[in-house]
Amino acid sequence: MLTSIFVWTWRTCLAFLVGSMAVVAIFRVLPPAITPLMMWRIAQAPFAGTSMLTRHHWVPYDQISPSVFRAIVGGEDAGFLRHQGVDWKAVDRAKRVNAGRVKRGKPPLGASTISMQTAKNVFLVPWRSMIRKAFEVYFVYLIETLWGKKRILEVYVNMIEWGNGVYGIEQAAKRNFGVSAMDLTPQQASLLGAIVPNPRKFHADTPSNYTQKRASWIRGRMRGVALPK
Repeated sequence: MLTSIFVWTWRTCLAFLVGSMAVVAIFRVLPPAITPLMMWRIAQAPFAGTSMLTRHHWVPYDQISPSVFRAIVGGEDAGFLRHQGVDWKAVDRAKRVNAGRVKRGKPPLGASTISMQTAKNVFLVPWRSMIRKAFEVYFVYLIETLWGKKRILEVYVNMIEWGNGVYGIEQAAKRNFGVSAMDLTPQQASLLGAIVPNPRKFHADTPSNYTQKRASWIRGRMRGVALPK
């Protein structure tokens, strides 16, 4: 009995490792068609009173304004080119200060990198748990190894949520500003970057005072952002 359990466990783990590596390798050259978050939003729609229509159109890296990538890196992960997927210093800092911040009624500091957000969006269900976090770290190191920074950025801006039923930078650009992703100005890109943390609450086309201030802060950081070659 124990031998059978061991063999089953070993085969399951091996199948997962081989399968996950194969999927990540495929997505290095082919765009993902849908994400678990998209499917979750569609399933939620009848109960949340939101649209079931998902608008998504992939555009290659070279057809996206560089300002978009600078806004995303500047706003979400300034150390993107320096870390190997997980910013362990940021994780340690968040652990040290978050308990005190929560007690004072302040939001906790985040330590999620662009690579971590990409892995979570493309491969994992949108539920919080330590097991999911462990899988997230696993996929982070896979995409860092097999994709590289440029592909991670390309997949990230093409697959994340930019509003209710809006996925990918091309649809975000058209919906908010009536232009293609390639024609986004630095100001427009910074406004889109400002809503990334909560795109269902904030809007780039009708920005709140908070969104405008965050966009201004992002524009100040964009000038010092280097992009992967």
